[in-house]
Amino acid sequence: MSGYVAKIGHHMNREVGSFLQAYPSVAMIEALITDCNGVARGKLLPRSKIQSVLKDGLKLPKSALGLDIWGRDIPALAHANGDIDGYCLAVEESLKPTMTKRGIDQGQLIMTMVNEDGSPYLGDPRQILSRLVSEFRRRGLTPCMAVELEFSLLPDPGHDRPLREALQEHDTLGGNLYALDELDRHGDMLDELREAFKIQDLPYEGIIKESAPAQFEINMAHSDDVLTLADQIIRMQRGIRTVATRHGLIASFMPKPMDNEAGNGMHVHCSLLQKDGSNVFNNDSEQGSPTLGNAIAGCLALMPESMLIFAPSFNAYRRFQAGNHAPTVPTWGYDNRTTALRVPAGPPMAKRIEHRVAGADANPYLVLAAVLAGILHGVDTELSPPNPIDGNAWDMEHEVDDLPCLMEVAISRFEKSTLLAQYLSADFQTLFAYTKRQELSEFQRRVTDFEIESYLRG
Repeated sequence: MSGYVAKIGHHMNREVGSFLQAYPSVAMIEALITDCNGVARGKLLPRSKIQSVLKDGLKLPKSALGLDIWGRDIPALAHANGDIDGYCLAVEESLKPTMTKRGIDQGQLIMTMVNEDGSPYLGDPRQILSRLVSEFRRRGLTPCMAVELEFSLLPDPGHDRPLREALQEHDTLGGNLYALDELDRHGDMLDELREAFKIQDLPYEGIIKESAPAQFEINMAHSDDVLTLADQIIRMQRGIRTVATRHGLIASFMPKPMDNEAGNGMHVHCSLLQKDGSNVFNNDSEQGSPTLGNAIAGCLALMPESMLIFAPSFNAYRRFQAGNHAPTVPTWGYDNRTTALRVPAGPPMAKRIEHRVAGADANPYLVLAAVLAGILHGVDTELSPPNPIDGNAWDMEHEVDDLPCLMEVAISRFEKSTLLAQYLSADFQTLFAYTKRQELSEFQRRVTDFEIESYLRG
């Protein structure tokens, strides 16, 4: 194992030397790996340790990537094998500076986990995505993807007041969609956020005010380096939360924070490029190529059993309400925002799928992997899509079942899926299902304030 890691560390020495010379004020390095819930785990290390981390990696228990949303072990998994270690290796060219309230005095390093023999650990979401990208490369194809990040920007009530108070001043009629005044109101915070993105060379393409109160959306540039794109999403989310905190705000990726308002999503755009850079979804027609139809059909086929990836939290299922900016049925259409898959209008060379199901709290590595799994399935098996939807998909009767609207149903569909075991990995399927069942059990035991108000005097 040590020889395998040393080879990678040697490859990165030049980059690290340049980084340390360029940023002499950096005192600490954040070495992070992303668990199945999209939470950054890892260690904060002094500058003097960076070379040894690049040479030897870091040990973390494999169970660290399968913690529940509260950071607890899943005993049935962690204890079964003695809670053995995995090896976290540094991702090439991922060492970047970050801004703290003191300035640029910290670095950030993305890690990925392997087994003791150096083979990928397929409980690591990044390795799962890497596996899918490799499958496309074997077919001479490169996914090109982009993501829209929605989040809520709320006043922080402080630790001595109920967190729900953050929502109260935004319980208004309408969200002031596309309002520039709302961006002006948070101008100082957004200026600092743009600077943080610039320092980390993140593909920021602007921000808009979205439809719900306090809801914003950041657009990212398309990239044919999907693994780096997922890394950048994690960096962006951490940056948004950190900068918001310094301005007395909470940046929340909770899918459904407000009653009767649209929730926060993570829309994914995807096309497929051949070796010459041409887009296989384009055949110079408005409809797109037969391969586009295959890809759409595959995404629709895998969508119900992938729902747990797109909606991983108990709260995420509250987002799927007819007419509330989230799809409820696996449908598709041309330039139709009421469907689960949208083929945006535009020049034929930019023909792509917009996958509109995932909530903002979903793990970006897993979301991209699930989208690619659907596309791969459809292309490999040459599936044919149903007819596209014209008009309001929420008001129509459909020949297919609704998407799973309960977490328990989504878990069951996920853990029984032979296709997801094939495309993602059986190990991940077991780990994620156990994690989500533990979380669901916690919510099922709790009695909410609304239940008390409704039934206690009844």
